[in-house]
Amino acid sequence: MPIDPEKLLALAVAPAEQRYDAKDCILYALGVGLGYDPLDPASLHFAYERDLKVLPTFASVLAYPRGWMTTAVTGIDWRKAVHGEQHMRFVRPLSPAATVRGTLRIRDVIDKGADKGALLIVEHVLSDVISGAALCTTTQTIFCRGDGGFGGRSQPSAPAMPVPAIPDRAPDHVCDLSTRPEAALIYRLSGDRNPLHVDPVAARVAGYPRPILHGLASFGVAGHAVLKTLCGYDPARLMTLGGRFSAPVYPGETIRTEMWTTGDDVTFRCRVPERDVTVINNGGATIKR
Repeated sequence: MPIDPEKLLALAVAPAEQRYDAKDCILYALGVGLGYDPLDPASLHFAYERDLKVLPTFASVLAYPRGWMTTAVTGIDWRKAVHGEQHMRFVRPLSPAATVRGTLRIRDVIDKGADKGALLIVEHVLSDVISGAALCTTTQTIFCRGDGGFGGRSQPSAPAMPVPAIPDRAPDHVCDLSTRPEAALIYRLSGDRNPLHVDPVAARVAGYPRPILHGLASFGVAGHAVLKTLCGYDPARLMTLGGRFSAPVYPGETIRTEMWTTGDDVTFRCRVPERDVTVINNGGATIKR
C-alpha cells in the first residue's frame, strides 16, 4: 500500500509518558561519553548523582511514541526508513527526575520521486506532566527510501528547517571526544534496542562490517562538544541544536566537532578523523551568552 499523505498528516499518535530519575540521566550520559575521563570534574556533574546536571539531548530519548511507523495504515516500508535530520529547541533545562509526556505529529510529507523516496517531517513535543510546562520541541526528518512516487508534493508546505552552510575557513573551535568501544551497548539501554547497533550478524545483513553507533548517540556527542566548548557545561545556555546525519560512527572512534561562531549562532560539523569522513553535517546551534 503506497503512502497516502492525507492519512499520514491526519494520523493520531497516542502520547507517551515516561518517568525517569537520576539513574536514567546518568546512563544516558555514559552512553554518549560523559565520564570517559573520570577525573574531569566538569563532566562528572553529568555522571554522578551529587549535584547532578542533565544533558539537554537526553530529551531525544524521553517519551517518544514508538511503533507508529510500523502500522499498516501509514503505508511506510519502515525497514527502509532512516533518520535524516534532527533539530531540537530546548525550552528549559531538564530536572534530574520527572514524569514527562511526549506528543508526536507528522507535519509534512514530501514525495521526492519513485527512485528517490519520501521525506516525513515529524514534530515531537516533550512536556512535564505535573506542571504542563514545555521542555523541548524536536523536529525530525525521516527519509523513507522505499516510499517515493505516490504523487505527493515534491517541496515542503512550510519553510524547511535551517541548514547552515559550513564556512570556507578554518573552524574557530575544535573538540575531539572519544567514544567507547562498548558505547552502543550502553546507549541502547536508554531506549533504542535495534540489533543493528549490537549484533554483528544484523549489522552485516544491513551492509555494515560491524555494529554502528546510534545516530542519536553521535548527536549527543555533538551536543556534549558544544556544551563543553561554548557553554561552560551549563545546560541552560544551550538553546537549539540540529544537524544532518551523513555517515555512521563505529563505536570506539573519535568524533571531532568543528565549530564556527557568529555571535550566539554556531555552525558545526562532526567528523571521524580515523576515516576522514563527515558523520553529521550542516549542524547549527544557538547558545545563550
